Amino acid sequence: MLRRVSGRVLWFLIAGSLPAMAQSATPSPDKVTVSSLLAQDYTIAGTLSPPSGGAGLLMRKGAKLYFCFTTETPQSAVVSTRYGKPVE
Repeated sequence: MLRRVSGRVLWFLIAGSLPAMAQSATPSPDKVTVSSLLAQDYTIAGTLSPPSGGAGLLMRKGAKLYFCFTTETPQSAVVSTRYGKPVE
């Protein structure tokens, strides 16, 4: 089920990804992250709440769509992208 992203949640996700964005503007072929997609002008098209926890983000740029799964723990410094995959 898709939901609209609130400004507060969006800010939290973007702020958490800024340090990684500063390190690399282009994703390596095997590690696609939310911040690497944002650096390539992808936008957040929707969110998902998987039953297993974490958050799913749909990232879109033109006809290209990626699904990114993010997680965090109370001890983690940032919300991290577990994986990002293209949707076909």
